[in-house]
Amino acid sequence: MIARNRQWLSGVGLCAALLLAGCGDEKAPAKDLAADIDEVAATLIEQPLLHSTSIAVVYRGKEFIRHRGDMDAGKPGPPTDATLYEIGSLSKTLAGTLMANAVLEHKVGLDDDIRMYLQGDYPNLQYKGEPLRVRNLLSHTSGLPNMLPERANTVLADFTDHRTPGELNAVYAGYGQADFLRDLHSVQIGRLPGKEYAYSSAGTELVAHILEVVYKRDYETLLRDFLGDSVGMTGARIRLGDAEAARLAIGYHSDNPVPTTPMPQLPWGASGNVKATTSDMLKYLTFQLAGGPVVTESHRALVTFDPEFSIGYFWNIVSSDAVKGVYYAHHGGVPRSQCYIYIVPKYDLGIFVITNQSGDDTARAMEAAIDTLVERIAAREKGAAKT
Repeated sequence: MIARNRQWLSGVGLCAALLLAGCGDEKAPAKDLAADIDEVAATLIEQPLLHSTSIAVVYRGKEFIRHRGDMDAGKPGPPTDATLYEIGSLSKTLAGTLMANAVLEHKVGLDDDIRMYLQGDYPNLQYKGEPLRVRNLLSHTSGLPNMLPERANTVLADFTDHRTPGELNAVYAGYGQADFLRDLHSVQIGRLPGKEYAYSSAGTELVAHILEVVYKRDYETLLRDFLGDSVGMTGARIRLGDAEAARLAIGYHSDNPVPTTPMPQLPWGASGNVKATTSDMLKYLTFQLAGGPVVTESHRALVTFDPEFSIGYFWNIVSSDAVKGVYYAHHGGVPRSQCYIYIVPKYDLGIFVITNQSGDDTARAMEAAIDTLVERIAAREKGAAKT
């Protein structure tokens, strides 16, 4: 739920260079990769405030999962394959995957006026006669606010304040889909859609609504059925039962030593409420690397902002020269968890890293871990290419 706009690139520009530099196409042995992941995980949890992490890696068909540290600060007990994590805005890439499938099935058109899927009149959802289109929601170019209700944006502006989780819970207490659609009437679009990047979780919630309209099923059922049937992710959830809630990772907000509450339920949950195990995310990495029509469509650039940065179906697409290639990435964050996913086709590589702490420096620490891991993969491939 931490807003990541165009500035996301400046934070990962160095990462991109380190991730993709100096790689050959030849396959290299993965026998030492497990030790590399162990070392990276151990280094990561040595960072201030970080004391637990889980990492999933798929590299040239080989799969790795590592859990390190103690979930509950000061008490022995690492995460496990059964631990459910809040993956935050990585949820958006799942919504994008479902929408890519809907487009391929001709259920939705990228250039459809989104008002086709809304009951009632929304004359405000246009700018000088140009309507908001489905592609604008997927590419964060709709001009919609980050969150609805608007009060949530004020709360999130000071994310690390210890009061933020509680205030966010209060904002969303009893706030449902009808409230969201009511507040949507008051939104004003201040610029031409499709041109300017402005991160919008509200846009992702609208994507979920559109999917419900065209499939005539609730979003979570659509999500779980698709992930179970097409990806093998049988454990992913938006809402948890009592037994599942007991497996939800404990988490810490900013520098507060007291565990904080889970992310409150959003109207549809598509923008930041998915929970999944590391094993589920490993399957998602494999699904992404395998390609296929739905993945290919979801990775297609819908808006290109400059030669290095474009947006697909919620995926950040970072491009470089022919040696470095192209990769797809997304950050996820809620008040007590942050994570990253990287899909790097050049290496046939996917990485998912998550921690049960969320603060200003958490993302940078994970980026550094990813840098180190991929640098070692790159060096090994380069060495193999010379022999």
